[in-house]
This record gives sequence, C-alpha cells and structure tokens, in this order.
Amino acid sequence: MMFWYGNAMSGWGYMLMMVAVVVFWVAIAVVVIALVRGLAHTPELPSPHVDTPEQVLAHRLARGEIDDDEYQRKLHLLQGHDHRVE
Repeated sequence: MMFWYGNAMSGWGYMLMMVAVVVFWVAIAVVVIALVRGLAHTPELPSPHVDTPEQVLAHRLARGEIDDDEYQRKLHLLQGHDHRVE
C-alpha cells in the first residue's frame, strides 16, 4: 500500500486509453469494410463494340457489297432524308 496513490493512472492516462480503444475499433472496422468491398467487387467487363448503322453501311461499301448510289440512298434513309417520290 505504499504506492497506492503514486502509481495510479491520472486523468490523462484514462483519456489516452479511451482514445486508443476508439482508434483500435475504427481500424478494425476499416479493415473489415475494405475486405468486404475487395472481395465483393466484381470487375466490369468491357462492353462489346457495336457499330452504328452508318458504320455498317460504310463497311458494306468498303467491301464492295453495295455501290456508291445505293450507299448514298441508304445513308439518306438512315438519316431521315427520304426524298423518294412514288
């Protein structure tokens, strides 16, 4: 009992202990959240490249499947410029 009052923790010791416990539990929570997010994350697959109708038409012209007149006519149809008189 000789050191009863001399060895006791002061108010600063209790404050430091409380701060250390809070920091410890916050660190545990951050690690758990990071693990859950890391394990649950699914990588996004790249979307397949889809050509626009104008690009498909240009490819058909380049391959020789259609001629220039047909290309121009169909391009105007795709763009909504239908000037045919029937």
